[in-house]
Amino acid sequence: MVVQGYGRGGGSLAAAAALVGVIVTTGGCSAPEDAEPGGDPTRTVRDAAAVLTRAGSSKASTSMEMAAGGTRVTIRGEGGYDFRRRTGHLRVVLPPDAAGTSEHRPITELLAPGALYMKNRGAGVPDDKWVRVDTTTLDDGNLVTGGATDPAAAAELLRGAQQVTYVGEVDLAGAKVSHYRGVADIAVAARAASPQVRGALAAAAKGFTKDTVPFDAYLDREGRLRKVRHQFSFTNQGRTVAVASTTLLYAFGTPVDVRLPSRKDIYAGKIKV
Repeated sequence: MVVQGYGRGGGSLAAAAALVGVIVTTGGCSAPEDAEPGGDPTRTVRDAAAVLTRAGSSKASTSMEMAAGGTRVTIRGEGGYDFRRRTGHLRVVLPPDAAGTSEHRPITELLAPGALYMKNRGAGVPDDKWVRVDTTTLDDGNLVTGGATDPAAAAELLRGAQQVTYVGEVDLAGAKVSHYRGVADIAVAARAASPQVRGALAAAAKGFTKDTVPFDAYLDREGRLRKVRHQFSFTNQGRTVAVASTTLLYAFGTPVDVRLPSRKDIYAGKIKV
């Protein structure tokens, strides 16, 4: 299956977003006396992915906002992720009327090293079949295509963190977290990433219009990434398309059971876009 991504010279926004059956036709900072946590902020942020691996697993919520011209849509997801096995699951909810209908069934996504599996994909795919996408062949490495950034990729992208500054301490869902801001160099992150994520990030390093991605990262006192927001951009027929992807991680230690579909359950036909 040939997938049009979000990179240099990529297809229209509608074609890119069609992978998930979408789209486009239509706590404040703490007081000044809060001191910056000890240590180098750049190193602290770059280490976040390794800390998550030690933490094991968590629940996850995702939000992806896409804007082009006067059109803006938001795709949301809920699920869980195992950072040791690099597998996860998300229930992705499409925005109403994004594809010209009033209701859309949620898409089930399974995340695995180098692969994205989707059910209820639509576009001619039978209801009982899964679509499998090789994320190492996508122009964006599935940082954007699936409508939700793989939580492991979101964290591993921070391995390329640069120009990091400490913003302050904020309250996030009742927990005190440290807010950091900077940019992530995708190519640097790909070289430093774990083997399971390296291929997808290497593809993204070649595909995006800009090599660096602005981010806001929020780490708890154990160094675990609790929230990260990346701001991606790409050029589409002379227009700049902005994509803000937010990943929330919570309930660490929650078991995450992911069973990948068998070969017979994977759709092998042509995908309509």
